Order: sequence, then structure tokens, then C-alpha cells
Amino acid sequence: MSSPRIVTAALLVIGDEILSGRTKDKNIGHIAEYTTNIGIDLREVRVVPDEEDEIVAALNALRHRYTYVFTTGGIGPTHDDITADAVAKAFGLPIDVDPRAVAVMRERFKPEELNEARLRMARMPEGSELVHNSYNKVPGFRIGNVIVMAGVPVIMHAMLDAVAPTLETGVKLISTTQRADMKEGDLGDALRAVAKAHPDAMIGSYPFWDESGQPNTNLVVRARDQAALDAATAAVAAMLAALKAR
Repeated sequence: MSSPRIVTAALLVIGDEILSGRTKDKNIGHIAEYTTNIGIDLREVRVVPDEEDEIVAALNALRHRYTYVFTTGGIGPTHDDITADAVAKAFGLPIDVDPRAVAVMRERFKPEELNEARLRMARMPEGSELVHNSYNKVPGFRIGNVIVMAGVPVIMHAMLDAVAPTLETGVKLISTTQRADMKEGDLGDALRAVAKAHPDAMIGSYPFWDESGQPNTNLVVRARDQAALDAATAAVAAMLAALKAR
């Protein structure tokens, strides 16, 4: 029996403003949930500054390891928007204003508004595919397995919606959640035994403070196969019942 096809991705978040805390990232959670729902496992997230060498090094490390790499940030009109240049350098490709991108941007901007700064947003590595953007028309781009998107969440959402139908997807992770009504430290040993007995499932323990202000735990079981999910979920339920009966 062949193993299920697993498609993986990494996210490279680019921007000094994220690392300084000036801008609070709102894209990681959205991309993680979105890709999980379509059958792509987001395996790694890196945040790098607006420095070309840092972007190139991270991009080259990630694009050879994962099926896809998404990037957010650094494709605007200002001098510190250097993502496109860094991507071109990583692939060893020339970069220039793409006439297809300019044509799309003309749907929004008047001719006199397409100044040098705005035309920077149309610069793409040679051979790129456009990633369309229904929000404000300024496109992102895709080269190889790298999808380059804006950092502004509403624009990134539009780009992700546009590119998603073109992506290869794998077997989706399915999951169940059980509220333990126990402290995480009181069930760790028993949970470890359940996880070891069900290697085809991933079992996670997530502590939280419940509505009464007491420490509690959610136990999440994930698998790619319904039978494996059901078996592990039942084992977790039995474990909780046994612990509470003591």
C-alpha cells in the first residue's frame, strides 16, 4: 500500500517592521489554516529582515526543502521593498519591469500615476508567472516553487485565493479535539503511551485556562486516514476515562 501524497510548504515573512514589533503579523495564522484546509502542510515559518543576503539565504534553504515557499512582504513601491530583487538573485535570473504586470496595473492607475515608484511593483524575475490580485490589481508573482505575495493582509488574501487553484495538494489532515478537564502535567505519561501505540496519528496537548479560571487541556488528534484518527481518538477518550476513574 503506497503512502499518502504529502505536499509541504514554508512561509518566509520579510520585513524589519515585523522583527521590530511595529507591525504585528496577521498572515501566518491565515496561511497555515488555508493551506491545511486544501491539503498542504505548512512545516516552517521564518522571519527575516529587509536585507538581500538574508532573504536569499533563507529562500534557497527553504525552496530546496519544501514543495512550495510562500513569501509575504517587501514587494511595494519604496526603496526598502527588495523582495523581488532577492528572489531574482536566489534563482540567478535577471529582473525587469514586466509588461504584463504593467498592463494589469493600468486597470487601476491612470497613466500619470504609473511613476517610477509604482513601476517598481511591476519588476519581476525573468520567467515569472503573475499572481493576480483582485483587491487592487497590483500582482504578485511565482517563479519555480516560490510564490511571492504582499504583506498587507487583505492583499495577501486575494493573491492566495488566486494562486491556490494552481497548487498541487496532498491528502488533508483531519482532526478531533477532546477537552480533558485535567491539568496537562497530570496526563502526560499516559498520553505518551497512547501516542506511542498510535504512530499513524499525531497527538498534541494544548493547555489553556478554562471559563472558571482553572488550568485545563485540549487534546488534539490528527491523521490522514479516518480509521487511524478514529482509533487514536478512541484511545485518548479511554485514557481520560481511566485517569478520572482513579
